[in-house]
Amino acid sequence: SFSCSMVFFMSLQNYLVNMSAHFSSAHAEDTKFLGPSWKKEPEDLILPIHSPEQEAILTCEASGVPSPQYRYEWSLNGTLIDLHGDERRRLSGGNLIITSLERDQDSGVYQCTASNTQGTILSQRATLQFAYLESFKMQTRSAVNVREGQGVVLLCGTPLHSGELTFTWVFNEYPHFVQQDSRRFISQETGNLYIAKVEPSDVGNYTCVVNNTITKERVFSSPTPLVLRNDGAMGEYEPKIELHFPDTIPAAKGSTLKLECFALGNPVPKISWRRTSDVSFPNKVKLKNSNAILEIPSFQQEDTGTYECIAENSRGKNAARGRMSFHATPHWLQTMTDKSLSIEENLFWECKANGKPKPSYSWLKNGETLISEGRVQIENGALSISSLNLSDGGMYQCVAENKHGIIYSSAELMVLASAPSFSQNPLSRVLKARSGCDVSLDCRPHASPRAISLLCDANKLSINFRISLFPNGTLKIANVTKRDGGTYTCIAKNQFGTASTTGRLIITEPTRISQGPSSTEITVGESIVLPCQVTADPALDVAFSWAFNGQPIDFHQDADHFERVGGSFSGDLMIRNIQLNHGGKYVCLIDTDVESLSTDAILVVKGPPSPPDLVVVEEVTDSTAQLSWSPGQDNGSPITGYVIQARTPFTVGWQAVDTVPEVINGNTLTATVVGLNAWVEYEFRVLASNSVGMGEPSPPSTKIRTEDAMPDTAPTDVGGGGGTKSELVITWEPVPEELQNGEGFGYIIAFRPVGMVTWTRAVISAPSVTRYVFRNDTIPPFSPFNIKVGAFNNRGEGPFSSIATVFSAEEVPRVAPERVSAKSLSAADIEVTWELIASTPERVLGYEVVYWEDDTKPDTVGKVRITGNYTAVNVSGLQGNTQYYLAVCAFNTAGTGPQSVPVNVTTKKPPPGQPPQNVEWNLIGSQLVLQWDPVIALETESEVTGYIVSDIISLHPENALGYLIRTLSEGGLGEGSEPIHIYQLSKSFPVAVFYFVFRRH
Repeated sequence: SFSCSMVFFMSLQNYLVNMSAHFSSAHAEDTKFLGPSWKKEPEDLILPIHSPEQEAILTCEASGVPSPQYRYEWSLNGTLIDLHGDERRRLSGGNLIITSLERDQDSGVYQCTASNTQGTILSQRATLQFAYLESFKMQTRSAVNVREGQGVVLLCGTPLHSGELTFTWVFNEYPHFVQQDSRRFISQETGNLYIAKVEPSDVGNYTCVVNNTITKERVFSSPTPLVLRNDGAMGEYEPKIELHFPDTIPAAKGSTLKLECFALGNPVPKISWRRTSDVSFPNKVKLKNSNAILEIPSFQQEDTGTYECIAENSRGKNAARGRMSFHATPHWLQTMTDKSLSIEENLFWECKANGKPKPSYSWLKNGETLISEGRVQIENGALSISSLNLSDGGMYQCVAENKHGIIYSSAELMVLASAPSFSQNPLSRVLKARSGCDVSLDCRPHASPRAISLLCDANKLSINFRISLFPNGTLKIANVTKRDGGTYTCIAKNQFGTASTTGRLIITEPTRISQGPSSTEITVGESIVLPCQVTADPALDVAFSWAFNGQPIDFHQDADHFERVGGSFSGDLMIRNIQLNHGGKYVCLIDTDVESLSTDAILVVKGPPSPPDLVVVEEVTDSTAQLSWSPGQDNGSPITGYVIQARTPFTVGWQAVDTVPEVINGNTLTATVVGLNAWVEYEFRVLASNSVGMGEPSPPSTKIRTEDAMPDTAPTDVGGGGGTKSELVITWEPVPEELQNGEGFGYIIAFRPVGMVTWTRAVISAPSVTRYVFRNDTIPPFSPFNIKVGAFNNRGEGPFSSIATVFSAEEVPRVAPERVSAKSLSAADIEVTWELIASTPERVLGYEVVYWEDDTKPDTVGKVRITGNYTAVNVSGLQGNTQYYLAVCAFNTAGTGPQSVPVNVTTKKPPPGQPPQNVEWNLIGSQLVLQWDPVIALETESEVTGYIVSDIISLHPENALGYLIRTLSEGGLGEGSEPIHIYQLSKSFPVAVFYFVFRRH
């Protein structure tokens, strides 16, 4: 879309010839380069030869977009490899595979060439080497005779090899290897063993062991005997450096350099290192093997200079020096890029590389060396070709080289020759512009070489103060009006042909915002519609969008809150259930074909305050805590007040607390909480409120404990009584832990006989105890006492409870009831009667009947207790036709008294166990007639004395009645018949008129 500047393709007649040189062909950005570029290039290889089947693979793979077909060739040491008829070498894709490897024939420098229809490029060079290790010549080595104290060098005589080697020495027998120390050193450069000062323990046979790290081969030399001469020990002498590094050492950038230095001497010399420039070694430098090795990892330019090894003992010192030189393979600073140019244009490429020594440059075209002559000029890393023709197209490579390496940079040159075309930049069929704006119209044909353009329009516009044509082919019309609308055509020509494109320019009226949103305030949870409506030219398409705080609103993702409403010229925004995070700047964006407009409003969302922060307890007493806090956001409405809540281990959740001031206004950020319990751990939090409501609570404060204090709460529910003889039992409800006010909590029990003045006190130090028993033989039974219970802790005594009266333990009744009798009522019930105890000094609260079946086992008993002055009780749940023994005794709080003389009685036989059978019913008028078979009792059952019809709850639908028939006997009710269900015909059906008929057998 365009705002007030329009770009359009057109041409005006009579302006072509003078401006043709300025019209760009604009072809380069759309050119597709098809020449080869490297995806994989060969790399250096060093291989062991383990078997004839082993093969070497040198990788080579070119790529292009779209993927072209390539032809690959390889050269060895600069000579093209002929693969025709070669059974050992073949191509797989671009990879060269060599089988049946031969060290002499296959070693060397390889280079891959990739070609397609666009040209040829060379890969980097790769060296193929073969690692090997030949055996020692197995000939006897002469003994080395030395004097004790003399230094010696045992030569290894490394056999022919290729690949990195490591050296060890065996002393006498394998695997007893020589251990290196300040006196003995094995050079990894020469393989020799150096002993600075020979000792008698050194005498023996020494074997050099050579390992190839690539082939993993290991070879052993013949033993070299070391013999001690018998002409006496050698005296002390100054160090003699037998192993040192060259005078000049070349080091590649990034390599690890190891310098070896070892000296013979008596006493054993000490090795040290320095730089002659007195520059200290960096931290990366490592000294190994008693300083015989100096290692410099990741060698850089700043590590160059002269290094000195110093060997020193008490007889003198000696030194060896060598200079480190730095070299680096070339690396690119600036490379080439693909180019597409029209014929007759000029090419300029430049590449730059760095290295030490400074690299030299050469140029290749399709793998062949370019020579500076005629149109082609080469100067260092710069290549220029003037007046290009089609034959100049192809693949070019810039080559940078020094004695340590060579690198290639490749690019494709595409030389274009084509007739003009507007296929990439056609003129829009219809273009709209707002009246009063400036319109820019471009003519951009694709042509090689550049096209000459003819410009015309249907209205034959002429260049004037409003209409300007620029050298790049752009036509600008200032302050366009309706008269500028019309059809415009651009015509382009070169030696290969002609092309044209045409379009129509429409001028529209400006779009105006008829109603936009206005800034407003709203409360959390409410909804609002922000209007956005315009008046626009009917020829325009209008699109609305909204942004919130600079970010576009996603109406799909945020559909819970945001919705676009309105018609084609309305883009109203509805916001539902507004939250605090919806407050901010809303911008309505209106886009048409020709311009963009916007209107905005600020929406202030008011809500309850955000949680206060940083709640701090500043001062604590036994009942108060002083708090301070920082306010949270007021969320659009000033904070009007605060509420403080507290939580302890003894409360359920958070509870509001009393404060000073009692009402905390919104400007107050400190308050004192009062009414706290002593010696209790508290947390506090603060809630803020405003006109909208109460906000979320603050994070809890750190836990604090109030100071301790004397108890201020007395035990409750003080009482007691009961117990055994000579006891006074006192009970109470314990004081909750949160009211104990400190450590060392306990109870003080005070009691006295009613009427006395002096209190007797007892102390209990266990806060959970709820009972105290005072025992004394002088306590009269059932005697009244005044009692009270108080509390104490480490801070002192607290208040006592109110005085209560309890009785001491009473004695059990001493007299047994008389005239006890028993009568069987049924198979399960016995009635027991007795006379009340007339007079006894002990209280009688009631009577207890005990019973048992076997007189020989009176401990097998059941009990029935009745409270009050009763003289009879029924014992139920007994077995039928069973003899029971029963006795009666009186009881009170002290227990039961003596039992009466036992009586016995036998329960009735049980009722018949068989229910009535074959029950039938008939309804005659208002009479219900039931019939059933009689029940015959067994010998062990009570005789049937009658029958009873019982109502039952029917599980059937409404208007259904249920009945059950059971036998009657002196043993009780028998088993019931199957239930009978009778459906009522009407609500007036009689339910109390029955006739019973027994069937006789």
